[in-house]
Amino acid sequence: MTILCLCREDNLTNTLAEYARAIRTCGVRLECVERGTPLNADLGDLLKACAEEPAAILQPESDFPLLPQGLAQTQIPTICFQVDTYAFPKRRLRWASLFDHVAVFHPGYVEEFRRGGHPGAFLLPHAVRRELFEGGELERTFDLGWVGQSQGPLYRRRAALLPALAGMFKFKMNEWDRKYSAEELAEVYRRSRIVVNIGRDDYPQDANLRTFEAMAAGALLLTSQPTELTRLGFEDGVHFIGYRNPQEITILVREYLAGESARRRIADAGREKVLRQHTYDCRVKTLLARLEQDAGKLFAPARKWSEGRVRLTYLDFFAAHGALDCATAELRQIARRSLRNAMAGASLIARAWARQSRGRLAALVQRNP
Repeated sequence: MTILCLCREDNLTNTLAEYARAIRTCGVRLECVERGTPLNADLGDLLKACAEEPAAILQPESDFPLLPQGLAQTQIPTICFQVDTYAFPKRRLRWASLFDHVAVFHPGYVEEFRRGGHPGAFLLPHAVRRELFEGGELERTFDLGWVGQSQGPLYRRRAALLPALAGMFKFKMNEWDRKYSAEELAEVYRRSRIVVNIGRDDYPQDANLRTFEAMAAGALLLTSQPTELTRLGFEDGVHFIGYRNPQEITILVREYLAGESARRRIADAGREKVLRQHTYDCRVKTLLARLEQDAGKLFAPARKWSEGRVRLTYLDFFAAHGALDCATAELRQIARRSLRNAMAGASLIARAWARQSRGRLAALVQRNP
């Protein structure tokens, strides 16, 4: 069995690298596109380059925004990942309508996508690589562990809390302000008694990758409530500990550092559940089972759309991802058929160009304060 992956091999990093490994471990050939492939390549040309006709085509939401022409016409089932589903979900739904199956990474959005007219949405939450968290127990030398981004407008709460936890409250922590490899992250968490999760300012309920990794490592996860974890079967007080406001963090950390038996009981329950149900191997089995169950059924709403609507969706995707040359190429095709669609497309490109200009100006100001 072969799956054509709509990105280059070197775009398979972080979560996507783990999916690639798990897919290949199952004996499935994952074939990526060649370097130099245009973002708006013809799907037929990509298929001709495959060693065999793929059983499915996967758009993994990499940093290479390839959206080939012909997705709405191919008879091969197509799949897309929507990792940060909560970010502009209505726009994501439009793009996802070009694909037969939509893997959403956050609970609640399956129902939203289906209400929006896509019958092929299914849940595929974040997961962990089991091998990183197995092995003998390490000495837990850190009171509190943290790995993650703490700079930028979406992480102001983190940026304020982390120095206080390490400084004012004097909890023994790892170097929270540096980057870690996946292997280093796993070791930090396996050496931490407690791991605190402070979600994005705009989406604090996020069951992000770090929450699963913390539990897999056998650390006690401390995360804000409400949390998407409860919609995935995890229970506050059983698999993790929730806090309602940041002021509770220090109180709970002290409580569970002192109460070792309770901390270990909850941490062990969280670890067992994650390693049993939430590994990349489990996720790939879900993905392949869905393809087998649907036996080639084609669910993409765009298969029934007009050419103009399909092209406007391509334009929207390319404009949102900064591929303005591809978006402009779509606009030229649209303008030949519909003035109304051409005006809508031109507006999307103008907004994207303005965003790029603001970004370049901000970067220039940073370099020359």
